[in-house]
Amino acid sequence: MNLDASAVLWSAPERERAGRPLLVLLHGYGSHEGDLFSMSPALPLGPVVASVRAPLAESGGFAWWSLQGQRPGEPAGEAVDAAAVAVLDWLDTLSYTSVSLLGFSQGGAMTLQLLRHAPDRFAAAVCLSGFVASATHPGDAELALVKPPVFWGRGTQDPVIPDAAIARTALWLPEHADATVRIYEDLGHSISTAELGEFARFLGEHA
Repeated sequence: MNLDASAVLWSAPERERAGRPLLVLLHGYGSHEGDLFSMSPALPLGPVVASVRAPLAESGGFAWWSLQGQRPGEPAGEAVDAAAVAVLDWLDTLSYTSVSLLGFSQGGAMTLQLLRHAPDRFAAAVCLSGFVASATHPGDAELALVKPPVFWGRGTQDPVIPDAAIARTALWLPEHADATVRIYEDLGHSISTAELGEFARFLGEHA
């Protein structure tokens, strides 16, 4: 499994990326690299933004792992790991001073899985309407020692992410990250203006 490097949307041309931190955007299921990239003007100016396309074509867009035959919120561990390795392999081709992550829904789950694979590699992560893919992972012990800063935002009226996945994440996150948790009343499976302001400030402090 590989990422399509030609599909990455960048906030700056290659000549202006050297010596700057990197912020990687990971879109949700059935979406594409242009979705979260539209938020770039509201994000901190310091990091270069790179919005990547998930590797699997599914549901009229792209996915980090297939939902065919999967229980919602309970992805197969090997599928999530394969997607995380694809992102790490792509990052290995780049040069940056630090890297942070921002993902929505399935992409939000990817941010936490990437932290499990490489706890020391990321300055911060933002998980929006997402969840941790499983209760345990071989990388969890090291991650619990590093505890990178993580912003987890979700709405009280999200009809997509199952309650069990939210409960699992609520237990897991404080043990494995320096967690900033925000819950938005009446917000569905989306990003509100208030939430955008809060995680933009979070990235300004940590990314």
